Amino acid sequence: MSVSDTDKSQAFERWANLFATHKAFSHPSELHGALCGRLAAGGRLADRDWLALVCEHMGLPESAGAASEPLAAFMTEAYATTLEALKAADMSFQPLLPDDDYELAQRLQALSAWIRGFLEGMALEAGSALGSAPAEIRELIEDLVAISQVSEAEDDGEDSEHQLLEITEYVRLGALAVFTEYNPPEPPASQTVH
Repeated sequence: MSVSDTDKSQAFERWANLFATHKAFSHPSELHGALCGRLAAGGRLADRDWLALVCEHMGLPESAGAASEPLAAFMTEAYATTLEALKAADMSFQPLLPDDDYELAQRLQALSAWIRGFLEGMALEAGSALGSAPAEIRELIEDLVAISQVSEAEDDGEDSEHQLLEITEYVRLGALAVFTEYNPPEPPASQTVH
């Protein structure tokens, strides 16, 4: 397992543990997808608004986000980390998904949840502007809708594992494509010549 695989696994486990601690009724991948969808569509959320979205997704009273310091601190860091990963020039962004230790069906369910969240986040942020998005983005959205509706793998064999990896990579690159489309590059830090 590479360092990035370990980090990815630990990230999902930390989110899942937090959701279990708060008895959340939604999937951590779905919330991460919703955040990524909003960020990719060009939106940014103030801490208060992000914590309200977290509470809504987790089925918690809105006051829980402010009252639970560990939840607020974790989610504030998660927001910043996710935005930085989407901006990263090395395209190292990864959707929040369980690792290979989980059953194929659980990983497929998490991918579907992430995609549903991503599409929801994009729709909330971009709204009707998605109708006039470039053809590649509209085609990607159609593909994501279709992928999110897959509920089970044909079998647990190596072919299914390989297909899931390919689909996950397509989703990852699609999220980055949307981010690139709706977020202008940041100007480089100015360098003063003396």
